[in-house]
Amino acid sequence: MTMDTADVIVIGGGTGGYSTALRAASLGLDVVLVERDKIGGTCLHRGCIPSKAMLHAAELVDGVAEARERWGVKATLDSVDWAALVATRDDIVARNHKGVQAHLAHAGVRVVRGSARLTGARTVRVEGGDDFTARRGIVLATGSRPRTLPGLAPDGRRVVTSDDALFAPGLPASVLVLGGGAIGVEYASFHRSMGAEVTLVEAADRIVPLEDADVSRHLTRGLKKRGIDVQTGARLLDAEVRENSVRARVRTSRGETRAVEAERLLVAVGRAPVTEGLGLAAAGLTTDERGFVVPARWDRLETAVPGVHVVGDLLPPPSLGLAHASFAEGLLVAETLAGLPSVPVDYAAVPRVTYSSPQTASVGLSEAEARARGNAVDVNTMPLTAVAKGMVHGQGGMVKVVAEAGGGQVLGLHLVGPHVSEMIAEGQLIVGWDAQPTDVARHVHAHPTLSEAVGEVFLTLAGRGLHQQ
Repeated sequence: MTMDTADVIVIGGGTGGYSTALRAASLGLDVVLVERDKIGGTCLHRGCIPSKAMLHAAELVDGVAEARERWGVKATLDSVDWAALVATRDDIVARNHKGVQAHLAHAGVRVVRGSARLTGARTVRVEGGDDFTARRGIVLATGSRPRTLPGLAPDGRRVVTSDDALFAPGLPASVLVLGGGAIGVEYASFHRSMGAEVTLVEAADRIVPLEDADVSRHLTRGLKKRGIDVQTGARLLDAEVRENSVRARVRTSRGETRAVEAERLLVAVGRAPVTEGLGLAAAGLTTDERGFVVPARWDRLETAVPGVHVVGDLLPPPSLGLAHASFAEGLLVAETLAGLPSVPVDYAAVPRVTYSSPQTASVGLSEAEARARGNAVDVNTMPLTAVAKGMVHGQGGMVKVVAEAGGGQVLGLHLVGPHVSEMIAEGQLIVGWDAQPTDVARHVHAHPTLSEAVGEVFLTLAGRGLHQQ
């Protein structure tokens, strides 16, 4: 063992970790980044990027059916070449991986391979490698893993988690998805596009329960229209793994016991922070009852131990467990360690997206959250099919805005429909800049586009309604 020093030591090379490292290095700090697996973490290798690549392929499959059934284009789908689809997905991941590695190398970040553990508030030991001392601080960015259910061990074949669902062999003819959050909905949507019979089970009384109730309602309608069996207020009683299937018993919202048999069971009941073996106690740190490392100062994302910061999935709410939030957290921590003024992450202005078909995208407060905080609010909702481009797409959906009553600032914007993941950036600026409906209404939206529905809801709230009565 030898002792090395750096200004900043980052443990974990996922989105939060490598963004911290890149920004710190750009500010002239000497940075060591320790990663035991692959740079890029879950998002790049098992989550965001490969899943969205697969969902794009699913969109193409859906397009063939729409062309034939709606537009008179006599197209047929011969088959899905799973090997070719996987090869394209993996190529996209590999190119992104090489790109991140190149960025780190160009920035002068020293990447160390291995498992790291804290040996003090400023010291880190890398298994089979060196000891490091941080002159300015240590950043914890070890990410999360899928939560599992007692007695239901994932095997990568019949019972899978979101980490391995895309890497299980072939395409199943039927899937039971446990969990109606964003991850569960996305995988349900993908498998349905690929021809599987899909049952989606969510314990809460609605899917995507953290979103606005109207978002849940419209998304449920869209998924059911596609033939997905959505069961809310339901829970898994037990499951038996068989040779060629999984047989489960589900208690429905009506109290009935229903048997569901599927070739694959996907467990998507959330993610848990990874802190095992990190040596938190050696640095004087603990986790809360849920396993999160809680900052003492959210404006710096600094723990109760000065100089030890935390980013990404190790953070409890209001952090969102989203890759793009992790980027913002990494920038904040790097700039704090470089001695720059701290500007806290505004989590209310961070967009949330579900990349299913239909998609959802939201930013800011839901109507219920706004009212619970004591706000008197004005709410306006408009179906996407009320604009011409929405009719062209024919997938339904809606735009909903929540604003302070009497023309006050916009508190939240909520979208459901095709391509709304690309529309939410406008909402992010509206909410983040504390805009009022009149501020948005003065800007002209292109016609015909889906985004003109956003313009229309604000025109109405500003008393200048055009197509919306």
